[in-house]
Amino acid sequence: MNEINKKLKLMLICVALASPTAPRAQSFEVQKFDIGGNGDTDYITAEPGSGRVFIPRSSHVQVVDGRTGKVLGDIADTPRVHGIALAREAGHGFITNRGDSTVTMFDLKSLNVIHKIPMSVNGLDGIMYDDFNDRIVLTNHSTPLGTAVEIDATTGNIVGTVELEDTAPEGAASDGKGKLFVNNEHKNTMQVIDVATMRAVASWPLAPCEAPTGIAMDRARSRIFVGCNRQSVVVDANSGKIVATIHNGDGVDALGWDQKEQLIYIPAGRDGTVTVVHEDSPDKYTVVATVNTMRGVKTIAVDPVQHRAYGFVPEFGPAPTPRSEVPVKGPSGSANPVSPGPMIAAWLFAISH
Repeated sequence: MNEINKKLKLMLICVALASPTAPRAQSFEVQKFDIGGNGDTDYITAEPGSGRVFIPRSSHVQVVDGRTGKVLGDIADTPRVHGIALAREAGHGFITNRGDSTVTMFDLKSLNVIHKIPMSVNGLDGIMYDDFNDRIVLTNHSTPLGTAVEIDATTGNIVGTVELEDTAPEGAASDGKGKLFVNNEHKNTMQVIDVATMRAVASWPLAPCEAPTGIAMDRARSRIFVGCNRQSVVVDANSGKIVATIHNGDGVDALGWDQKEQLIYIPAGRDGTVTVVHEDSPDKYTVVATVNTMRGVKTIAVDPVQHRAYGFVPEFGPAPTPRSEVPVKGPSGSANPVSPGPMIAAWLFAISH
């Protein structure tokens, strides 16, 4: 009998070791800072380890200490700015300016502008740094087709352009081996780009994802996380197969990833929440928290060294009284939106656990 009990106990131990338990719900702390300043926003960027957060504000970029909310600097003359990318080895930062179709190249230490790079395409939007070849990658809502453009992070020279299948390419991610993955928001696809030739070599459907925007990659496990409204997806980077879906909020425009913590952050601007998801295994994902932020927090940036996630939104007062009871119709027949009231605060959210 004792021998049977020993064997049974050993079997139970083996089963327990072979079957990882799902992570428990986690608690997250949210700090909220009013950083002041003027202007709306889009993609924010966190500098790993330094605590600095770069926040686009329509015509300028604020640089803020994410631990205290203190404004450390301001980069001016960035009309209709959308995003910021940092090339730390080169010591340069880059800003996409849709208003004048330029990219601002600046010094990371002093924040002084080095020069503005004129672009031959319009619709500048997303931007990221590719450590594989030390280049900055732009994803542009250009016409007649969207484009991805590469810029040398040291010289600021444009080194390549590729046309995409959609007029609304959003986020891009690199596998660190010479491939880029780009979300196409209108066609609900992901295109694969060979950076050696700057050609699109594949297009993968992302259903059930709708309006893919944010993107990040777990290079170790060859998994790409795609932020979508209400239901995000996980893609096998080798085959393009959807291997998992994640339920989250509505109004997603970015996605954050903390490699060491194995946590995905999915902001929902319409719901005012951030869904935090743990990667249990390459094909299994568990929601560990839904963090309340504020309506309008649609993008996010993660500092993978300090393990903090940041969101930002300006808060506006009541809208002015309409001049007429009848809405004015635009060229497409839709009513023109009512302008918001005056800005009353500018909220930086810092999420940690």
